[in-house]
Amino acid sequence: MNRVLIAEDEVRIAAFVQRGLHSAGFVTTVVGDGLSAYEEARTGSCNLMILDLGLPVCDGFTVLRRLREERVTLPVIILTARDSVSDTVAGLEGGADDYLSKPFAFEELLARVRLRLRADAAPEASLLRAGDLVLDLRTRRAHVDGRVAELSAREFALAEVFLRHPDQVLTREQLLSMVWGFDYDPGSNIVDVYVRYLRRKVGADRVETIRGAGYRLRV
Repeated sequence: MNRVLIAEDEVRIAAFVQRGLHSAGFVTTVVGDGLSAYEEARTGSCNLMILDLGLPVCDGFTVLRRLREERVTLPVIILTARDSVSDTVAGLEGGADDYLSKPFAFEELLARVRLRLRADAAPEASLLRAGDLVLDLRTRRAHVDGRVAELSAREFALAEVFLRHPDQVLTREQLLSMVWGFDYDPGSNIVDVYVRYLRRKVGADRVETIRGAGYRLRV
């Protein structure tokens, strides 16, 4: 099982990322400063690090530089509020494998994590199936009963979450965090709106409403 080191000093963001990764089957370790991130990364106990640049004690650039100077090859995804071109270039040239700016949608972060781990793991299946509903992760197309269903990027992300958690009740809060990201208002009805959109395209009875709990994909 892959272990992910989360180096993030904002407790809310760290908890959000940790919950999402746990739901996706990862084991996580969270640290809140640069020195702890550097020391934990050197142990070899993790398969990937998500690294904030604005860490206390020593910043993310310093952590990354020291690791690469010591030839630590741990994959690193920078996750930061710094979104300038110069910061992005500095991070990538400093040895980061990927760079994602805040605010972000968790599904995008998860896709990047899986991509960076794929080289050292068994290839992930490119098709997700639930009955006659098939999602092609490579082409980003959905097929229903042999026909192509045109889904928007957000509808596809929502369908992917359901197919990765078949027959599991997912709360609105879980769907909101996994598809839209931590910056969305938890009181928003956007989940219900997109579930309706998805039902129109893949079948009204495929996504079941569990009263008082959330939604479940019927399998």
